Amino acid sequence: MDIPSEIIYLEDMETKKVWSLGVNPTPDNNDYYITYGFGYSKYMHISNGISQELKVFIPKEDNVKVQIIHLENQLAKRKEIKLIYCIKPVLDEDEIKSNGYIDLKYNSNSNLLTLQNKTKEEHNRTIMYISCSEKIFSYTGNKDSFIGNGTIKNPEGIKKIELDKENSLGKNEMIVIETRINLEALESKDIVITLGADTNFLNLQDIAYRYTNVNNAISEYELNKKYWNNLLTNIKVETPVESMNILLNGWLLYQTLCSRMFARSGYYQSGGAYGFRDQLQDCIALKYISPDILKRQIIKHSEHQFIEGDVEHWWHEETSRGIRTRFSDDLLWLPYMVAEYIKFTGDNKILEEQTSYVNGNILPEGIDERYDFYPKTEEKETIYMHCIRAIEKSLNFGGNGLPKIGSGDWNDGFSSVGNKGKGESVWLGFFQYAVLERYIEILEKHGKNIENANIVQERIEKYRKIMENLKKNLNDKGWDGRWYKRAFMDDGSILGSIQNEECRIDSIAQTWATISKAGDNDKKYISLNSLENHLVDRESGIIKLLDPPFEKSKLEPGYIKAYIPGTRENGGQYTHAAVWTIIAEAMLGFGDKATEFFRMINPIEHAKTKEESKKYKVEPYVIAADVYGGELAGRGGWTWYTGSSSWLYEAGLKYILGFNLEKNILRIDPHIPESWKEYSIKYKYGESIYNIRVINTNDRQYEKINVKVNDKLIDNNEIILENDGKIYNVEVKI
Repeated sequence: MDIPSEIIYLEDMETKKVWSLGVNPTPDNNDYYITYGFGYSKYMHISNGISQELKVFIPKEDNVKVQIIHLENQLAKRKEIKLIYCIKPVLDEDEIKSNGYIDLKYNSNSNLLTLQNKTKEEHNRTIMYISCSEKIFSYTGNKDSFIGNGTIKNPEGIKKIELDKENSLGKNEMIVIETRINLEALESKDIVITLGADTNFLNLQDIAYRYTNVNNAISEYELNKKYWNNLLTNIKVETPVESMNILLNGWLLYQTLCSRMFARSGYYQSGGAYGFRDQLQDCIALKYISPDILKRQIIKHSEHQFIEGDVEHWWHEETSRGIRTRFSDDLLWLPYMVAEYIKFTGDNKILEEQTSYVNGNILPEGIDERYDFYPKTEEKETIYMHCIRAIEKSLNFGGNGLPKIGSGDWNDGFSSVGNKGKGESVWLGFFQYAVLERYIEILEKHGKNIENANIVQERIEKYRKIMENLKKNLNDKGWDGRWYKRAFMDDGSILGSIQNEECRIDSIAQTWATISKAGDNDKKYISLNSLENHLVDRESGIIKLLDPPFEKSKLEPGYIKAYIPGTRENGGQYTHAAVWTIIAEAMLGFGDKATEFFRMINPIEHAKTKEESKKYKVEPYVIAADVYGGELAGRGGWTWYTGSSSWLYEAGLKYILGFNLEKNILRIDPHIPESWKEYSIKYKYGESIYNIRVINTNDRQYEKINVKVNDKLIDNNEIILENDGKIYNVEVKI
């Protein structure tokens, strides 16, 4: 319902009726139908006897948005239609910076409009272009010329015989093209509009020509759908919960690939940068599509580490500019995901890959971040050593024997907790413990092949001692009686204590006590029970990050306090953390709760009725980064661009359905509700297909899982996968 910056208007030249092909800004009284699929969107409408269908997609290989408009005259008389395509161009950080500086040219031979920002250096002037399969009848580049004395709902330019080409530039740019379509009685026609960008005119001219050919565009549309379908159907599940099936059968992977990896952008956060911790975690789910995605990401991210061990929090590939910070968890995601990759694939050769670092001045005392150009070093080291440098840099402990939080740990909003260099993070202690445990295994198995055996043994002993101290301090100084504290501030104030007026309990310290395996056995159960009692809001269908939210207390943890209570990290559901709750519940064997919470935060469950949709407000087919608590409880925050989509796939497939894959060995270790009778997983392993049927006998002793492959009983619940093109029927009784 937002005012659009891209519009297709239609005018019936006989009746002079004007309407927009989308529901905004100039709808008529007829229904609008919208379908979102893998790799395309489709909009359908009927008005004035004209059936309209718009198919939108991005080709796999080219930077161009292709829009195929299918018009069908349903009447027994001739129709003449004026079609106007309108877009507000932004060729800079925002439209204010680019307004008045866009150079618009029309090439009549190629039927092509090009736009460039004149303020940019000549070598950096990306060319934006618009073209059409029909001859562009007229155009303008000026909003005032098109809108006139009307509004975006009723612009005067639609009624003009011809748009004002002479008034093409100004302080109010809007690109509008017009074409005319004649439809005989009952005739139909396809029109293609392309919108793209390139740095080379000849290249973009070729792309525009290719896709404004209607047959080429339709063919590419079908290929695009096929590509996405093949990519997302490697694993298909069938459970008693349909909303879970929908998310796990494509939508979570599609969201992660489209928004997080390819675009690195979304409607609510249009960035384009690489986030060090973010894009590494996105590969948690993408390893099931292709482990090479994770491998490439590890290699790329290692090249954005400083020789001192810390990393760029985020960076832009195009400019090699990024931000150096004091965030304390970013660097540890590198060894964590390297261990994940080796465990999943068995490929330990990645440890010997040689990559460079980035070079930059160390942040001086009192400076928390610096955005700058950081060139690559000539010096290269193995991924193995990159991970060692990250771990060593993280071994910076405070007065409670817990790692210092720096300018924030996973929660960027805790920006003032440790800005004087004394604050400590309980959550980071758990995460650090998990990283050390994973990397000790790598040192034991592969370290002696890469560096001196004595040094490796010293590292192992050192890390084990640190883990021992960490576990003691986490369960002693980090324990608050019924749950784990979250952090210690510079002045000794505690976050996540029952004594607090605000932020009495924070979820991720509770969940990672289980995920890391560092929590004492009794405390893991007690803390997770406390999380459920204080942070799970079943009425609103959310799992809060912390409670109560920051508002009026003397605690000044950082910019998190600037958020309205109940929004984003400040007491709303931060979905990334909510997913870790699901994983922790499953790890402790609570399949009923894990599945309940999966269903609770599933966006489909927030939009089953019109009333629920009005409350939730955002798309029901992708995960929202946050869902509000407080006065706006149940309303979705920003969608698409969130790493929680990848973690939720991992939570559903691995931790609830029990799909545990290591190298070529598959184990089924489910944590499902007692009420489920059975479920199935279809898995394509190379050229082979594994049809897995899991039958619930309600015998909760999972160690007695009974597994048959093609009616043959196997030992140890280890299914050895074979890439031989055959079909394997697997029966698992639990």
